[in-house]
Amino acid sequence: MGEWTEFRPGDKAPNDGEYREVGENDFHMGINNPKIVRLNKGDIFPETTNHNRKWKLFRG
Repeated sequence: MGEWTEFRPGDKAPNDGEYREVGENDFHMGINNPKIVRLNKGDIFPETTNHNRKWKLFRG
């Protein structure tokens, strides 16, 4: 089993790092001004800008 790569608000961060909002179709269109948060392992992910977005590790 692999490690999750996308996280919902309320999930716990698996590792220290910067996490960025990602959303549907962002591969093609991108997201304007996505939120980026710095979390430590075990921190809770905050709410995203809208309900269709999730958090993904941006930099470790």
